[in-house]
Amino acid sequence: MSLWILFLLAIGLSMDAFSLALIYGTLNMKETYHRWMSLFVGIFHFFMPILGYTLGKWLFQIIPMNPQTIAGVIFVILSIEMLASIKKEETIKILENIYSICLFAFTVSIDSFSIGIGLGSLTTHISLAAIIFAITSATFTYLGVKLGNLFAKKYGKISTLIGSIILFCLGLYYIF
Repeated sequence: MSLWILFLLAIGLSMDAFSLALIYGTLNMKETYHRWMSLFVGIFHFFMPILGYTLGKWLFQIIPMNPQTIAGVIFVILSIEMLASIKKEETIKILENIYSICLFAFTVSIDSFSIGIGLGSLTTHISLAAIIFAITSATFTYLGVKLGNLFAKKYGKISTLIGSIILFCLGLYYIF
């Protein structure tokens, strides 16, 4: 498999992280959390395909739960929490601790785990693929948060409303 194909696959895997980071960027989080989000998304996008490659088939035999359904439920809950924050004057604290950032990173990296299961049939360079996935997803996450932040400064609370609607729709998409 060529580097070009791995990079295109990495971009595809990074789109959910980018879109959710764009939404979270509208919440006016501290700059430190922008970096932490990006770092953890990159770390999870590195390890998830490797785990998928080595343990994926075995794990899905034990746990018959669809991981996208889990992600959908999490997205719906977060969107409702974002909607509730619109009336508050303080900034929402959805992703302002290490556990919530890890949960976010895990949620947007589930697809990398699934890709990892079949990655062995596409390339023998699993580590190289994981590195490309990590760098691409961390970069897209950071860009998404920054763009969302710019949007929030220009449009205020309406950006949070739009972000929560998008997140809710993504959640329903993953559930159904």
